[in-house]
Amino acid sequence: MKVSKIAIIGFGVVGSGTVELFYKNKELIEKRSGRKMDIKRICDLREFPGSPFADKFTKNFNDILEDPEISVAAEMIGGKTLAYDYTKKLLSRGVSVVTSNKELVATHGAELIKLAKENKCNYFFEASVGGGIPIIRPLHQCLAANRIERIAGILNGTTNYILTKMIYDQVSFEQALADAQRLGYAERDPSADIDGDDACRKLCILGSLAFGKHIYPEYVHRSGIRNITLDDVEYVANAGYAVKLIGLIDRTDKGLVATVCPRLVSVNNPLSGVNGVYNAIMIRGDSVGDTLFYGRGAGKEATASAVVADIIDAVKHENADIASLTWEDSENRDFILPYKSANVRVYVRISARDADSLKSFITTLFGFVDFIPRKQRSSSELAFITPEIEEYQIDRKLALLSEHADVMRKIRLL
Repeated sequence: MKVSKIAIIGFGVVGSGTVELFYKNKELIEKRSGRKMDIKRICDLREFPGSPFADKFTKNFNDILEDPEISVAAEMIGGKTLAYDYTKKLLSRGVSVVTSNKELVATHGAELIKLAKENKCNYFFEASVGGGIPIIRPLHQCLAANRIERIAGILNGTTNYILTKMIYDQVSFEQALADAQRLGYAERDPSADIDGDDACRKLCILGSLAFGKHIYPEYVHRSGIRNITLDDVEYVANAGYAVKLIGLIDRTDKGLVATVCPRLVSVNNPLSGVNGVYNAIMIRGDSVGDTLFYGRGAGKEATASAVVADIIDAVKHENADIASLTWEDSENRDFILPYKSANVRVYVRISARDADSLKSFITTLFGFVDFIPRKQRSSSELAFITPEIEEYQIDRKLALLSEHADVMRKIRLL
């Protein structure tokens, strides 16, 4: 029986986890796939003395590219430069590529999928969204009969950990971030996580697959969690909500609305109970309704699980592409609506010398509003939730309110 030869590009956390998992479960993997497989090359510029895989290492990418035996490569070096160049060269030679590289897929996915199809190979990226949570395959296979109406998810474990610490341990954002860094959940520079960039890339991949056109990161409004305070956490909890960083795409009659931002999630919504480093993605189809995918969104073992699953799929489909895993490129964002054109309810916290005296004015501005109680609330502070109206209108009303008070916080509701 022919042995399918595999290459691993990048032997970092996920790359090493992939190799370890492959050999740990090699017999089971081969039995389930009906194919013999082996890892022939591991490409990395670093030295790994004493590694049990020492005979497989190379520092030269061309050793993989020019090897006619290698039919599948797993790219796990990250970024958009070398990873992009390597992936294009491999696909052009008919070598299938699997990846956990969300930045590359979100930026060049349409181009790379097209290139794979032209060369009768595959470009798979299950591990790029949700770590080990199976979401890419269910979205393009199990839910293929549905018109997708909404994607809403907690797509970043670092921010979810930080917000969970703030909610349950009553520690500040700065303290929670420091704890996340100490435990290895957050990088030394956590900007990509806490400013929403990481979640945005994952949302773009899901949205492109679900709605059929490439949603580039620059098409998506995003804001992070830096400004969330314990004051907000307490008010929100008193109103029956939890604060979560939510990636959201809604389909409307006029187009898509795409955002990544903090949102108030009702305690009646399953997403409100997703805590720690866990991720959850809710997909709404016109026939199936809401479906929820939940699990560890990152980590060596979880992500490696998805990478190895893609390797198996790529081996099983050698010399053939899976046509359903695709979307069209987009030359502009005309199918993406301005995010503030959407109707939304908003949590607002204000500060004024006598905030209570502004209740009547606020009610006049918005109509019915929910004023939120808080123990020992100062008369100089007030929090409320607006009715559901177009966000542009909310901003105009808040501009009028800002003539009488400082608008300290504005957070959308899910």
